[in-house]
Amino acid sequence: MLDDLNLISKIDKTNMLDAVAGFPEQIKEAKEIVEHTHIPIILKIDNIIISGMGASAISGDIVQTLFRDKIDIPIYVNRQYNLPKWANKDTLVLSQSYSGNTEETLSTFKHAYQKHCKIIGISSGGKLQELCERRELPHIKIPAGIQPRAATGYILFSSIFLLKKIGVLTDDIESEINETIIVTEEFRNQNKKDIPKTSNISKQYAEKIFDKTPQVYGWGIYTPIARRWCTQFNENSKIVCRWDEIPECNHNDIVGWSMNPEVTKNFICILFRDSENETIYMSKRIDFMKKLFEDVAGGVIEVQVKGKKRLAKMMYAMYLGDFISCYLGILRNVDPTPVDAITELKNELAKI
Repeated sequence: MLDDLNLISKIDKTNMLDAVAGFPEQIKEAKEIVEHTHIPIILKIDNIIISGMGASAISGDIVQTLFRDKIDIPIYVNRQYNLPKWANKDTLVLSQSYSGNTEETLSTFKHAYQKHCKIIGISSGGKLQELCERRELPHIKIPAGIQPRAATGYILFSSIFLLKKIGVLTDDIESEINETIIVTEEFRNQNKKDIPKTSNISKQYAEKIFDKTPQVYGWGIYTPIARRWCTQFNENSKIVCRWDEIPECNHNDIVGWSMNPEVTKNFICILFRDSENETIYMSKRIDFMKKLFEDVAGGVIEVQVKGKKRLAKMMYAMYLGDFISCYLGILRNVDPTPVDAITELKNELAKI
């Protein structure tokens, strides 16, 4: 089924797979966009809040995790209608919304303005751009016309290039970004829809996950990637998914797996492996979990990440999940693009 291009086109009516395939180009475009956006000098930043929902918030999680040991000031990801009380004039707020119309993000923008925070908007337009222009605040405008979850390259790398441009990020990240482009281009060329299943790992994994509930486990730099996989399964595949974090889940979650065989057999567990970054303690934990899941779950997938530096490894793992989720949707005979339940909720909220 996944090698039938005509059938894929009939199911993937709005070409989500093609949008996903454009990720490496989004990285390159994001760099150009940020370079040509005027950002005034910011003299003092005590902390950073990345405010957004969905894919915009996931981008914040990735930035927070990636630069946890590289930036001297704390980064906080905000998924609420308001900001923490501690936000003040020395807080930099990155207000991120692909459409520019996300109500939670617009609400936090107004709170940030009232608190005299330093604000930079990132969107494809919408009310967020209007608010920035009306208040003469910097706004990074990214291309419109695709689903927000397929625009992660624009949102994520705009924020990375921005942090570099304003001097918050002092490390040289050019080599990491160049490697990321190479790794994701190679991956895309090996996993796009015209590559047959025998050579396409994303299609192979999608078939393994089919008819199972995925449970994705992240650790370290792969924690936000596990969350991303889960939300992509939710939206692209239209299935329920769980995600958790190692080592925290070793203090609770594994007990649930140990004595519920009638439930656990319906799950397939997904573990990220990175021999270069796994400490002896992390390797022991993951090996223990693998053995436990092999005994009680419906299957186990170990994802061997590729790349040399952390950003490339994270993006390889994220990109793999993006493709798998689309192929899984197609296997389930559902168009990956529509998110009817979210649209319905937004319509209800609009009545308030």
